[in-house]
Amino acid sequence: MIAEPRILNIGTSLFADALAAQGATVLHVDWQPPGGGNPRLAAALAALERPDVEQANRQAIERLLQARPVLVGMGIAGEIIPGMTQTTVLHAGPPIQWDQMSGPLRGAVIGGLIYEGLAQSEEDATALAASGAIRFVPCHERAAVGPMAGVITASMPVFIVENRAAGNRAYATVNEGLGKVLRYGAYAPDVIEKLKWIAERFYPALREAIERSGGLDLQALIAQALHMGDECHNRNRAGTSLFIRAITPHLLAGSADRETVARAFAFISGNDHFFLNLSMPAMKCSLDAAHNIPRSTLVTTMARNGTEFGIRVSGTGDRWFTAPAQTIRGLFFPGFTEADANPDIGDSAITETGGIGGLCMGNAPAIVGFVGGTAADALRYTLSMYELTLAENPAFTLPALNFRGAPTGIDVRRVVETGILPIINTGIAHREPGIGMVGAGLVHPPRECFEQALLALVEEQRP
Repeated sequence: MIAEPRILNIGTSLFADALAAQGATVLHVDWQPPGGGNPRLAAALAALERPDVEQANRQAIERLLQARPVLVGMGIAGEIIPGMTQTTVLHAGPPIQWDQMSGPLRGAVIGGLIYEGLAQSEEDATALAASGAIRFVPCHERAAVGPMAGVITASMPVFIVENRAAGNRAYATVNEGLGKVLRYGAYAPDVIEKLKWIAERFYPALREAIERSGGLDLQALIAQALHMGDECHNRNRAGTSLFIRAITPHLLAGSADRETVARAFAFISGNDHFFLNLSMPAMKCSLDAAHNIPRSTLVTTMARNGTEFGIRVSGTGDRWFTAPAQTIRGLFFPGFTEADANPDIGDSAITETGGIGGLCMGNAPAIVGFVGGTAADALRYTLSMYELTLAENPAFTLPALNFRGAPTGIDVRRVVETGILPIINTGIAHREPGIGMVGAGLVHPPRECFEQALLALVEEQRP
């Protein structure tokens, strides 16, 4: 009697699918040659499997894991962010100029110029932005981060987060909420009015409260939020609640009047994404401490400006590796479809770069109701991320994985070798300026960014 064959299929699923359709039992292994079979990439991968690269990565990941981000205060961007002037506009993603900007980034620039009083109308702001008088600079090049358009102008209040382990700082604006807001490219009068209330009433009260607190340990808050079902990118409900709990006694004990305090509480508690603008600079100052280590293949920046996606790598310093931004697959608000969506935009992928966000999605099954997919998909995404990363973070543990440490430290080599791309969950902005948020979903970085970085690492290490 002939026994049933045991079939193992490796690589393309074509044969496995055909055999399975005929009733055979097949175990399929999803495998591809390193670098997708590209000889140049395979040679680069071999060239970077060296002891000095491993040593550089140990140093980089140690600095990342030892980081201790603490919210130490607030200030005005033009007074505390290096190189900031009245005509500087910081933006999300890699470098870009006005004529290349997508709709939501243009809308946020228009709103920022009106907010600053540099323009009185959309037409004035557009002419000024195109005149060459405005200096556009990536947030990431000024120790800052901004969700979606990420626009920061001189008089905007920003959080100050300090990495107590290395002494470096990072900055981010106050999260305005969802829907029609500046970061999604909206600039209507009510958007500008809210920004002015944040600067004139909310900021002084919250700054005083943070100072009275002596600083809030953001690493501890993120760790607790992860245990409460957040992944601290698109789900920040627990983190925002923990922040309110921590800041309440100091806000109540401050000098702000009762009406301001009441509205401040309503503003924070009514915005589940408030904590995003704290988790982002927490990851930014942690990763900046691991940046600029020669020969390290650690990814220290992933960011998008709505036109291009860009990454930076520790061993190649401040050089950007870019490719066209991807289309986001997800869920849309009523009345909107994928045809309305702008390509991927925002610095919020700093959370994934630091090892939270999409990399921890399996720990936050509720997020799939916002970005699409299933809880099983989310868990599968997180498990696959361990194949790309250099370490597991003992400070950020995941209950869904029996308190395994979060996958942390994306390695350019592992991305190119495996063909697996980091998973990012993100909001979706309308492609036209002035409209705002239209949905949320999932996206991967372009593969080309990692391939460019890998080849550059080899080139820089040649004698």
